[in-house]
Amino acid sequence: MSDLTVVAIDGPAGSGKSTIAKLLAAELDLGYLDTGAMYRAATFAALSSDVDLDDHDAVADLTVSLVLEMPPSGDVFVNGHDATGDIRGPEVTAAVSTVAAHADVRTELVRRQRAWATERGGGVLEGRDIGSVVFPDALVKIYLTASPEVRAARRAGEVAEADRDTVAADLARRDALDSQRRIDPLRQADDAIEIDTSHLSIGEVVALIVELVERARA
Repeated sequence: MSDLTVVAIDGPAGSGKSTIAKLLAAELDLGYLDTGAMYRAATFAALSSDVDLDDHDAVADLTVSLVLEMPPSGDVFVNGHDATGDIRGPEVTAAVSTVAAHADVRTELVRRQRAWATERGGGVLEGRDIGSVVFPDALVKIYLTASPEVRAARRAGEVAEADRDTVAADLARRDALDSQRRIDPLRQADDAIEIDTSHLSIGEVVALIVELVERARA
């Protein structure tokens, strides 16, 4: 067991990871890191530089040199540019799975994620491979899920004028890409606790995870 107090929150898009992880970090007085935003930042940088996203070496080199700032406010600065809104746009969303599939991109960002947690003595990290790859010895590993219908409804509600069927199709596409990629695919760690958030309130999920953390700390 690591000396770091790491709580790993994994799961597919729309499962409630970000909302729950932020509240959980505040409840536990730990730092919070959205690792998905890091892959989105690398994707934004590649798109902004007109780099061929299928060019493994070019995307990897760009990621290694990336100046990425993610203050507690939740803003994301990429090479000095406030990209907080840009990284959530449709262009980045459509391309992020391609960038995230590059092995050297993942190596660099995992290195940064581990360094972030080490500097802080731990934290709540959310993503797709935290419990399985980034911190396999995390204090608590949670895998959040929800029904496809609920996930699509949540995501459609986050984007103005979004069509639920279109959002559902995009989620299914990303699920397939992320779970089938050769390097660090989206999967539930063997010892992760699965929580279906479909019919639970945010408060109920947070309270449940806090109890699990307190038990693990005892």
